[in-house]
Amino acid sequence: MAEITATLLNFLKAIGKYRWYAVAITWTIAVIGWAVVLRLPNQYEASARVYVDTQSILKPLLSGMTTMPNLDQQVVFMRRTLISRPNVERLMRMVDLDVKAKDSKEHEKMVDELISQIKIAGTERDDIYTITYNASNPKLGKDIVQSLLQIFVEGSYGGKTQDSEKAVQFIDNQIKSYEEKLTAAENSLKEFKIKNMGLLPREGGGDFSGQLIAATDALSQARLELAEAEQARNAIRRQISGEPAKPGKSGEVVEIPVTDPELENRIATTQKNLDALRLQYTEQHPDIVANRRLLDQLLAQKADLAKNKKRSADPGAGYSPMLQQLSVSLSQAEAHVASMRTRVEEYAARVARLRTQSGQVPEVEAQLAQLNRDYQVNKENYQKLLERRESARLSGDLSSATDMLAFRVIDPPIVPTQPTGPNRLRLFSLVFAGALAAGIAVAFLMSQLRPTFLSQATLREVTGLPVLGSIGMNWTAEQTVRRKRRLAALGVSVLVLFGIYGAGMAAILSHPTL
Repeated sequence: MAEITATLLNFLKAIGKYRWYAVAITWTIAVIGWAVVLRLPNQYEASARVYVDTQSILKPLLSGMTTMPNLDQQVVFMRRTLISRPNVERLMRMVDLDVKAKDSKEHEKMVDELISQIKIAGTERDDIYTITYNASNPKLGKDIVQSLLQIFVEGSYGGKTQDSEKAVQFIDNQIKSYEEKLTAAENSLKEFKIKNMGLLPREGGGDFSGQLIAATDALSQARLELAEAEQARNAIRRQISGEPAKPGKSGEVVEIPVTDPELENRIATTQKNLDALRLQYTEQHPDIVANRRLLDQLLAQKADLAKNKKRSADPGAGYSPMLQQLSVSLSQAEAHVASMRTRVEEYAARVARLRTQSGQVPEVEAQLAQLNRDYQVNKENYQKLLERRESARLSGDLSSATDMLAFRVIDPPIVPTQPTGPNRLRLFSLVFAGALAAGIAVAFLMSQLRPTFLSQATLREVTGLPVLGSIGMNWTAEQTVRRKRRLAALGVSVLVLFGIYGAGMAAILSHPTL
């Protein structure tokens, strides 16, 4: 404890040696600081409070029909970007601050000052935001807060509307592009179908292999029916040729057609061979051409033979009801055989054509599938784009609706009649305290730069030598008077400094707008 007391006494003695330096520094800093504080312009804080209502009945009603904008995120984004440089420059134009800037450097300085002075407070949970601005001109502060409030409201509406318009424009361009692609795909598909009409699968008829199998089955069925018709016809012929004579008029001569059973058999055999060849080859094959020529010759012989008629030995043959009925049946059977033969030929030609085209069908089907796939993809994308365009338009209309995002001004922009700053009482005191601390610090620093021994103990500790004694100062009367005067002047200067401080504080309290 004694050491601490000794150290403190030495510290006070060191400062006391350079007390006039401390007083001079304290007076200089205090006077200059107080003058600056008193000359600081008054600051008026303009403020406004706004409530953003993001709850709307349109949200549940239009949910699923369009893209609902995230209003909370939109408002938060506007709050965080409200004091951006573009918005502040717009604010300067709205309140005519830009005309006061003489050059670009001064303009940038004004922008930076505005950014530092504008404050936005609030919570996303309550959706209540406060905009404040400190200005030396009350009217200017109110105009700036009013303009900021306008930018805040307009920015919340305009951003989403502009995004929606750009989205609709982009989708329109894509729709035009897909319309061209869809038209080109339709034309390509139409031209391909016209070019390959016979090779394309029919609707409900299956693929090409199914058509070939169906044609082959139909040909086999037609041949079976032809064979049955020929057998029925031959049976009728045999009945006509071997029917016994029926009673009739005596002496009447009846002529009947001449038939050759061997010729009929040859014609039937040739027809069967020709049908079998047609299942394997085309009509231009040499075997088919030779058999067809032979069949034509046999049919010609049959026709010539039919022209020669012989007299019937049956005197009542001309009046036989059974013969007449058989003749009618034979005519019907011949017609049926002819129609069945035509059907067989048609089916055989169809099967031959399908077999000839069977090599081209896989490639045609692959190309058709590719064309249909491209057309379907373009069509689906086109339909989706149409739906998205309507959704984007509805979303844009929804974003611009005032019911979706309502702004309610709780407190309009106001400016208090009394200045809110600067806090001269606090600054005045801080200047005084700083001046005192600076004076003491200067005195202590000088004592350290120009050290002296203020006691025997300090001299003994520094030198390490024993101190035998000390010589006291013998003050004369004149020196004593001079010393007292200096001490009185020091006390008066300190008291005057404190008096000025007290007077300044009283003046500030009595005149807040000082």
